[in-house]
This record gives sequence, structure tokens and C-alpha cells, in this order.
Amino acid sequence: MSPDLSAFLYLVASVCFIMALRGLSSPTSARQGNLYGMVGMGLAIGTTLFNDAVLSFETILGGLLIGGVIGTLIARKIKMTALPQLVAGFHSLVGLAAVCVAASALYSPDVFGIGGMQGIKISALIEMGLGTAIGAITFTGSIMAFGKLQGFIGSKPLVFKGQHLFNATLLLAIIAAGTWLTIHGTFGAFWVLTALSLLLGILLVLPIGGADMPVIVSMLNSYSGWAACGIGFTLQNNLLIITGALVGSSGAILSYIMCKGMNRSIVNVVLGGFGGDSSSGSGPAASGEAKPVKTGSAEDATFLMKNASSVIIVPGYGMAVAQAQHALKEMVELLKEQGVKVRFAIHPVAGRMPGHMNVLLAEANIPYEDVVELDDINRDFASTDVALVIGANDVTNPAAKTDPKSPIYGMPILDVEKAKTVLFIKRSLSSGYAGVENELFHRDNTMMLFGDAKKMVEQIIKAMEQ
Repeated sequence: MSPDLSAFLYLVASVCFIMALRGLSSPTSARQGNLYGMVGMGLAIGTTLFNDAVLSFETILGGLLIGGVIGTLIARKIKMTALPQLVAGFHSLVGLAAVCVAASALYSPDVFGIGGMQGIKISALIEMGLGTAIGAITFTGSIMAFGKLQGFIGSKPLVFKGQHLFNATLLLAIIAAGTWLTIHGTFGAFWVLTALSLLLGILLVLPIGGADMPVIVSMLNSYSGWAACGIGFTLQNNLLIITGALVGSSGAILSYIMCKGMNRSIVNVVLGGFGGDSSSGSGPAASGEAKPVKTGSAEDATFLMKNASSVIIVPGYGMAVAQAQHALKEMVELLKEQGVKVRFAIHPVAGRMPGHMNVLLAEANIPYEDVVELDDINRDFASTDVALVIGANDVTNPAAKTDPKSPIYGMPILDVEKAKTVLFIKRSLSSGYAGVENELFHRDNTMMLFGDAKKMVEQIIKAMEQ
């Protein structure tokens, strides 16, 4: 394939990726966006395979076969609740790939066209160093995020005295190792840079608390894009540069939007050690005071919702764990038949990753017009008869507005407490992922419906039908 044709096809693939991002910005166009992404990726892979630089198809096809089989098995067995962990795992592979490509380029510069007997070009060493550092940080950072999301590592921030100073020193050491690599181009400098970056990736995610994990997943997505972009320069591949920049910038923008939705800054998320001390604040557990809790049944919930004019449903991670979205769809249809206005309120960080609740509701074919973001629905809670919270906790906790000592203080929440009646479907009174007690459980207008979310919703449906 001629270089001109290859460049043209890469350009077309890049346009497809841009159209994919545009399509994925809205639920109504998400399917079309996915289609653009698939076409672009297929075109990119095909163009690369027919590049004149490809000397052996056996190794490439072997890798495609192994990776394809593993990917297929994962896709068939993965549960929707484990999607955030899967995303974090994929990010780690992108970072590892960047480090491996950089190592290959360092050991065989003539193959990559970045140098020869006279040494590697300085510009290539700079690109290689940046790609390696970002890729290594992405790799171990994503592994740590996977561990926290999967429960292998506690969701509470893991901090130690002088942590910020140590991380700052480590960052300076990485810069020094990168400079060493740029000047001398030695193998030792490369592996020192890699080791230091791997360590920094671990230390950057360790102090991140549970409530900030969606932002971290988004940031790691951005890191993986920039790592790919840096290696794109090393490989002199325009498509990799463009797509890496697209992923990096879009991930950074999404992280900013999510932080804005939480009333926090990126620096505050990374350095704050947010969301872990369940004993902090002034909730019932902190004071040692046993407060009464009003409990109810599926029949009670049915009576309240069937006699309501407006119901707002707030989904959370508990809905994802129980896979209750399909039963919820059936319940909503029954309520609408009774003339009840039903909508879904979505918090920007509900669940474990950006858009987690939107994906689950879309899977259950919930109409897009019934799904409303926090800023657009918060004012409506005061005029709502029933707010039904399914497995959400931190995003409805009034302590974010009333308790300056709480680790979630300042985070915008859904004002469910303003509804006439609040129904909470939860397995227990346990705190949320941020480890903060929810005082809303003990308020006079709150009724707790203890049990598995899916089973409780199915019981409500049964009561409605009777």
C-alpha cells in the first residue's frame, strides 16, 4: 500500500473516531457513535496490516487470535456490575502496551526508523520517555483502581505521613530519569524511569477514596490516551497520535465535568484522600446515638406510589449489583398506566464509573426523555410526592450540605429529602462507598425497604398487579 493511500485511510479512520465521540455524547445517538467507532477501528487495523512495513502476518494473526479469544470470553462472562473494573483493566493494558513499544524502540531503533549506529534521535528519546512515564503510571494506577473497585483493596484512602512530599520527590526523580534517558539514551535510564513511574502510579491511586473512583477511572482513561499519543510519535503513526490525543483530551474534559459536578478540583481529588473515614462527621454512628428507623413493605411502597402524582427514581450501585433495571422498567410502566409521572434522577458520579447508571437504564430500554441529570431535576424534588432511591447513598446524603466535618462536604447531591416521602431500597443501614453514614435514613419522611433491590421491585410489581 502506498504511503499516500495509507495516510488518506488513516485520516478517514480519524474522522470516524471524531464522529464516534460526537455520537457517544448523547444517548439518542450512542448506537450510531459506536458504529462509527467500529468502522474507524476496522479501517485502521486493515490499513496497518497492509502497510509495507509489515513483514510477517503469522505473529500478528497469532496475537489477534489470542487477544480475540480472551476478549470474547471476557465479554460473554462479564457482568454489568463489573463494567468499571473491566474499563480500568483495559486502561492498564493500554499503558503496558505503551511501555512495551517504547522498550522495543529503544532496543531496535533502526526497525522503528528513529536512529541507528549513531544513536537514537533526541526527539525520539523525549517522545519515548513521555510515553513510557505516562504508560507506566497508567498501568499500575489502573491496576490499583481495579483492585479498589473489585474489593481486593479497601475503598478507604490509604495515606501515610509525608505522602505528598514523597510523591513530589518521586516526580522529580522521574523527570531526572527522563532527562538522563534523553541525554544518554541508555537502557539503565529507561528501566529506572519505568520503575519510578510504576511506583508513582501505585501511590497516586492509593489515597483515593471510594466516592472519587468514577473521576479516577475517567482520569486514567485520559492518561491511557496521552500514553498512546506519545508512542504514536515514536512509531511515526499519525493515526495513533490523533486517536491518542482524542482519548486523552476527551477523558480530561470528562474528568473536569465530573469534578465540577462534585464541586471539587482535579488537584483536590488526587491529593485529598477523599471519602474514607466512616467515623467522621456528625451522623448517628459518629455520635453513638441509636436513632429510630421507619421500615415498610412492598405493599406500603405500592400504596404510596400508586396514589402519587409524581415519582422520581434515584438509581445507584445497589441497582447495578441486583440487576434490578429490567424489573424497574416493568414497575415504571405499571405506574404510568395509573397516570403517575415517573422520571429518573441521575447524579454525575452515581455508580462506579462515568455514565454507569445511564448505561444500565439504556440496557433496560428506559426512554431517554425520562432520564434527567442532577441540575435539571433537583428543583423538582420539593414538588414530588415520592422519591424512590434504589441502592444510592452518597449522592443523596444531606451531610454533603450540612456537615463541614464530613469528607463529602461540598459535593452537590440529589435533594431527595425535599420530597413528601422518601423510599430507600437497601440491604441494610450500612454506609455508602465513601464510608459516610446517611442521616436521611432516620428522618420522619423516610421509609426503609430492606432487601435485595430486584426482589423488592418484583414484590412491588406483584402488589401493583393485585
